[in-house]
Amino acid sequence: GSHWLSMRMVLEKLSEKGHEIVAVVPEAALLLKGSQSFTIKTYSVPYTQDFVDKYYQDMGEKSFELTLTALFSNISQLTSLFSSACRHLLYDQELMRFLQDSKFDAIMMDPVLPCGPILADHLSLPSVYFMRGLPCTLDYKAAQCPSPVSYVPKTFSYASDHMTFPERVKNLLLGLSEDVLCHLFYSEYRSLASEFLQRDVTLLELFSQASVWLMRYDFVFEYPHPIMPNMVYVGGINCMQKQLLSK
Repeated sequence: GSHWLSMRMVLEKLSEKGHEIVAVVPEAALLLKGSQSFTIKTYSVPYTQDFVDKYYQDMGEKSFELTLTALFSNISQLTSLFSSACRHLLYDQELMRFLQDSKFDAIMMDPVLPCGPILADHLSLPSVYFMRGLPCTLDYKAAQCPSPVSYVPKTFSYASDHMTFPERVKNLLLGLSEDVLCHLFYSEYRSLASEFLQRDVTLLELFSQASVWLMRYDFVFEYPHPIMPNMVYVGGINCMQKQLLSK
């Protein structure tokens, strides 16, 4: 959906510069359309296009009516849906053979649902992450960026970088709860990765293999904190190009 729309503009620019691009997409998906700028390779999934359209329509209509319990239920359903699609991708022998034989130079992805990192590890390809961020600050943890809870506010803390002592304690507790929530959110992917790669693997290990992090943050709006040399802020890259004023 929106993750693909953000990335598509970049792929089209890369194509204009002479790069050959192959996009791997499920047969039933939201807004994943073809283009003359790149080749589309599809893989089968255990649901139909009608199911996808209705699911997202229902989710949009009820988005402002959700209780916390319903929200977690929706997240659980989405995770199961996407992890099932990921399994079908990884075990599509014909597609995997094509990807291995094509000898790609790199793989570009939004890793928020970590099927891409699993695939990059399997193909031994350098990966480029194009993303807004990962849940539970997994992006900064995977890149080993300093992110002390006494200074950097957690999501939903509604605090600034100038916190009182009670706010710092609240921030610490939110940080601890993040680990539990992300463990539940990514548990199916973690077991799938270990099964497919035939070794015990953690999500942090997969995420940490990124060669370049292109992060759709703008330093003007984010709290300042250290980032690694391979992390680049590209906020505004999806903004529409301005038109010249008429005379």
